[in-house]
Amino acid sequence: MPATIATSPRRKVLLLASHAPALLLGFGAGIYALPILTAPPGPSAEEVAQAVVGGMYSGEFRRDLKGSDPLHWGEGTVTLSPQQVVFTGRLAPGPDYKLYLSPEFVETEADFKRLKSTMLRVGDVKTFENFIVTLPEGTDPSRFTSVIVWCETFSQFITAAQYREPG
Repeated sequence: MPATIATSPRRKVLLLASHAPALLLGFGAGIYALPILTAPPGPSAEEVAQAVVGGMYSGEFRRDLKGSDPLHWGEGTVTLSPQQVVFTGRLAPGPDYKLYLSPEFVETEADFKRLKSTMLRVGDVKTFENFIVTLPEGTDPSRFTSVIVWCETFSQFITAAQYREPG
């Protein structure tokens, strides 16, 4: 019969203390890496260049927004036409990103939640370098002023750009 190793309460605490940080680090790295590993390729520079032709509005995603941080940011140019939203730039990787049009510019999680009922959810953002998202049929971009990237799973503000002045 195999010998069993008796584990004292002290040994259990030491094992937990030594293994828990490694497990948490691995879990966190997995959450961060999984969207990168499963993301489809973004549109090419040529596809983006063709898509921005005829754009009516444009704005900038910036890293220095109040609600952005080292893990949640976007930088680049967003262009809107009556048919689509085109982004040239980079987003911090993450799961379950959604694109919204808003009647007001927001740059924090609290502002987003306060105004979410007035926004239009346009669609999913599945790539982290460049994207093209088709607007729902009948969407009038002139009814809104800003475009926002939001992580639905973690209720996390990622970035926003104002593409026109209100009013």
